[in-house]
Amino acid sequence: MKCVLIVSEGAEVLFCWADEEFEKNLHSKYFHSDESLQSPTFGDSINTLLAPLIISCVTLLEKIGDTYTCFTAENGHLCVLHMFGECLFIAVNGDGLENEDDLRRKLYVLKRLTEVHFGLVTLDGQLIKKELRPSDSDQRNLVWKTFQSLLLTYNTLRNEDQSFAVEAVERLIHPKLCEHCIEFLEKQIVHYINNSNERGGEEVLHAFILVNTKLLALFSSRNASSLRPADLLSLILIVQDLYPGFGAPQVPGQDIEDNVAAEEYFTPNPSPSTTSSGGSWMDDASSTSSQGDPEIQIAEDSLKILSGPLPESTNTRRVFLDANLREGYCPMMPHSMYCLPLWQGMSLVLLTKFSGSQLGLSLYQLLDGFSMMERKLLEGQDMQHIIRSHPFMADLRQRTDRFVKSLGGRETPLQNTWLEFKNKAFSRNETGTPAELAQACKNVKHQLCSVYRQLFLSSPISGTHALPLNMQTRVRKHVQEKLMDWKDFLLVKSKRNITMVTYLEDFPGLVHFIYVDRTVGQMLAPSINIEDKSTSELGNSVLANFIKNKGEKLEVIDVPVLGDDSAPIGMLAGDYYRKLLRYYSKNHQAELVKCYELLTMHLGIIPSDFIIQQCHDLARKLWEPSHIPLL
Repeated sequence: MKCVLIVSEGAEVLFCWADEEFEKNLHSKYFHSDESLQSPTFGDSINTLLAPLIISCVTLLEKIGDTYTCFTAENGHLCVLHMFGECLFIAVNGDGLENEDDLRRKLYVLKRLTEVHFGLVTLDGQLIKKELRPSDSDQRNLVWKTFQSLLLTYNTLRNEDQSFAVEAVERLIHPKLCEHCIEFLEKQIVHYINNSNERGGEEVLHAFILVNTKLLALFSSRNASSLRPADLLSLILIVQDLYPGFGAPQVPGQDIEDNVAAEEYFTPNPSPSTTSSGGSWMDDASSTSSQGDPEIQIAEDSLKILSGPLPESTNTRRVFLDANLREGYCPMMPHSMYCLPLWQGMSLVLLTKFSGSQLGLSLYQLLDGFSMMERKLLEGQDMQHIIRSHPFMADLRQRTDRFVKSLGGRETPLQNTWLEFKNKAFSRNETGTPAELAQACKNVKHQLCSVYRQLFLSSPISGTHALPLNMQTRVRKHVQEKLMDWKDFLLVKSKRNITMVTYLEDFPGLVHFIYVDRTVGQMLAPSINIEDKSTSELGNSVLANFIKNKGEKLEVIDVPVLGDDSAPIGMLAGDYYRKLLRYYSKNHQAELVKCYELLTMHLGIIPSDFIIQQCHDLARKLWEPSHIPLL
């Protein structure tokens, strides 16, 4: 029995997802058996149930600046709460299958998904309410169904997919094919679109191919910011939600043939050298043979094809991603995301910038400046002291003037609010107190977020098609032609990327491992398929190391203790590893510090000393391809 909500400080439900059991329980509690009396709607019932909790939580914040973050109700239901800005996020579990960390992680993931879809608007409590709960009922249903579906997909992937279990991106292990695909994306996809007169002012920054949840190839153009691993994992989640792969839950009514006979899978031979591309995809015949390959043979026995109609229409979304550009940093830069399904379980994703997207950077820089100014004013500092202590504050006035002027007469509310602030803050006869100026500063921030919303969120959540559909169709068909011979192999490979067969002889007693490079947010693990979830005869261990760029292991130091309401350890739900790397780098500022994790599972009868030595040996074996002399 599960439920997730986002509510306002006034106890208004802005978003809700509940499973069938929770809805039935709520229905039985508030349903009137007397047909002459009208039963409350689900929204009214959930409001009645949780209003006391919400009001008490908000009151505690107002009175003492603190509140409870987790409690267990009399009926045994576990509740976790977290206040993000002016919105209270609540997760409830009544079946005992989720603990406090699971529920808190779910809330942080939901918060991240709102940021990916709404960008800087999430910084303004009034505006995010309008996005999460539009006045139009059809639009509200679309928004709620989008996030409800994303939560369901996340729960499934968290339980069934190793990359989401450890929150890191998993690449398909086939170096030559990956290299050829990257080259193909660069020269025949990105170059084609960016040099076309039909592209409607859009420019492809990133293009990548997914096979289920695994990354086959990623190409980023030279003038693009690097794609942050947390953003890439969020995009993989969106793609899996749009076009579920093999492991995702089947959507009711989706036309999938479940009873297709098993087929024999094999690595295709190199394409003839007379192909239109001017050469074969692979020129190493030995690497393409399936004879004696345990990974492929295991997959042949266990995998069946899922076939179904390929959607003809593409799915486009406006997404907001981390960007570190020459002009500055923006944590929520607007992009257009085009997800082009190739086959069941395989997709091509294009991320583009569009005309006017650079305004996102300008707006963030202004918002960041006014946020700092507001904090200083709330501390009681006067405006003149703030300007003297922070020289860039004087530049903030000039940049805001230029930005408001560049909009012309289109945004009168921003012009009026900015003029009011200037009269209070910068006039010779300054009359505004720090509290009054802080409120005026907050008003300017609200209007800046309103401009951001008008520029980038005026269309529905599904976005608009700036790249012509015929261009998208040509691109998709071109990729399908290139990967046609590899399709079956790749789908098998996504389920059997590597297997434990390779490691059993060298590491007796080792059952499973997951290796994670936390510096780049990527992981490697053998395929796993556990029918019986009992682990009574299994033991596990974790090996984590921080190293310098020359491969020297760093000394172990105490890391900061996380608070009860801190973001969970991970990449998708928070920023733990980036902060940890910065913390470790304090004493090694002249060197690049990297972090690696190795999680292992062994038979319980294996002695602890042997397990520790085996972990070190396995780490050496995994690091050998990178030539990192460790341990």
